[in-house]
Amino acid sequence: MKTFTRLVFALRKYRGRLLAACLCSAGVAAFTATYAWLVQPLLDGVLIEQDQFLFRVLPFIVFGVAFLKGTFAYGQAYLMSYIGNSIVADIRQQLFVQMVRLPIRFHDANASGRLMARVINDVNEMANAIPSFMKDLFQQGLTMLALLGVVFYQNWKLATVMVCVLPASAFVLIKIGRRLRKLSIRGQESMGDMASVLKEAFAAIRIVKAYGQEAVEEQRFGTTNRAYQRASQKSAQVVAFSSPLMEMIGVCGIVVIIWYGGHLVSTGIMSPGSFSSFFAAMFMAYTPIKRLSGSNQAIQRALAAAQRVFSVMDLENESDRDQGKAFLPSISRSLEFRNVRFSYEGETQPALRDISITIQAGECIALVGRSGSGKTTFVSLVPRFYRPSEGTIFIDGHNIQDVTRASLRTQLSIVSQETVLFDDTIKNNIAYGRPEATNRLVEEAAKSAFAWEFIERLPEKLETRVGENGVKLSVGQRQRLAIARAILRDPPLLILDEATSSLDSSSERMVQEALGNLMKGRTTLVIAHRLSTVEHADRIVVLDQGQILEIGCHTELLDRNGAYATLYHTQFRQPVITPLIGSHT
Repeated sequence: MKTFTRLVFALRKYRGRLLAACLCSAGVAAFTATYAWLVQPLLDGVLIEQDQFLFRVLPFIVFGVAFLKGTFAYGQAYLMSYIGNSIVADIRQQLFVQMVRLPIRFHDANASGRLMARVINDVNEMANAIPSFMKDLFQQGLTMLALLGVVFYQNWKLATVMVCVLPASAFVLIKIGRRLRKLSIRGQESMGDMASVLKEAFAAIRIVKAYGQEAVEEQRFGTTNRAYQRASQKSAQVVAFSSPLMEMIGVCGIVVIIWYGGHLVSTGIMSPGSFSSFFAAMFMAYTPIKRLSGSNQAIQRALAAAQRVFSVMDLENESDRDQGKAFLPSISRSLEFRNVRFSYEGETQPALRDISITIQAGECIALVGRSGSGKTTFVSLVPRFYRPSEGTIFIDGHNIQDVTRASLRTQLSIVSQETVLFDDTIKNNIAYGRPEATNRLVEEAAKSAFAWEFIERLPEKLETRVGENGVKLSVGQRQRLAIARAILRDPPLLILDEATSSLDSSSERMVQEALGNLMKGRTTLVIAHRLSTVEHADRIVVLDQGQILEIGCHTELLDRNGAYATLYHTQFRQPVITPLIGSHT
């Protein structure tokens, strides 16, 4: 009921159209009941009493009733569909907005395929059910009430027998509805798992083929596909059982009514026309009941989907947590880590421990260390992707937990090894952080990043679409576009996370020059495995198992002959190379 109430609450925005739809539903119900009422004058007046005036007028009345009912039915169907589809579109938009505003921890814990299933499949279940259910709820509900009015008007005793069947039908519907909702939740979870497997398989299709693992992926997909099929089949089984059960309950009531009604007609207590009108209204009243029963499966799936959707929408997002926090002024003095400790959720060993360092504005700090030493975690705390378990991070003396994320993140840019580009034009990818930027500013940023030399050779230049994640460009070209994006954003704080590790020598030289332009006058945090790329940093921070081992410039650390010197000499030790091509023994 709570979930259903939230869906009903969403109707407030469309209350004008909803009122008009209700009036149309009332019109449909009234004229449907009129059909049943007209059976009595047709039988008693035309067929039995041979009333010629009624014989001439009745066909026109029936035609008028049909025309008016059709007009109201069209208005009701159109308005209800508009309201239902609009509500679903609003929910889908709200869900996406909520998801992109949820913290990184949420996205770490939920596969992107499952989140896509929430936005697409769950909301589609709601889209398929809500418009039709709203139509049936109002139209069939009002029609049933109007027909009940006819049967009570004709004979209240017979009507009482008919109404006694309704509680049994309602009890069956409630029981079946609960079972269907559980099965629907299970099916939608299986759909999320299937979407996750699909996304992973398609994203890694080259690796799948290179390692010959098509059969493995087929098995993974088959497992999730069969799980979804089993849940769907069980739902179909419940629905298949409910239909004949509902029919049997209805037939029991009809049998009693035929027996008792026949007795009333034979004894002259009730005319044949009245009984026929009653019988017609009764059969017509069972049609709305059957329609509502048939839509029960769809609404239960919709409620199950709505539960999953609302469970995400009810989570506290980053914007909620920033309410009432201060705006961070432009960075001008320092970035300070003070006794910072951090552990990932579910991990017993901390990723960072007792980190204390002050970085002056304009200083270039390089973070080095073996894989898993905590370098990426260190830089991830600065934009508040995660919150320190202990300790504090200050910018110009402001605790970053006390300022809004928006004012913090507008002052930094990140260039990572895994370049992220959107399936859009080069211009829009470069201007992603500044969508209002002119073509001239975008072009200047591209030139500073040494990207213009390949952009100007493209037929559509800045309007060239790069494909999904820049698939139409080389690795070096994608990286230069990412650097151009950071240059155009013009932030005071820059984070470079393995920005050149996947490049060949020629591309690396060009990207290094672009990075040089980007780093001028900015506070920069650089992560690099290639120590040759950080030799000119103002200071080098050596991390190991989440702790700072050494801090100093390149020459100082080499002279100390400590952890940095070991890393440096290990990396530049000349191995014995065995020729792979052209060697024969």
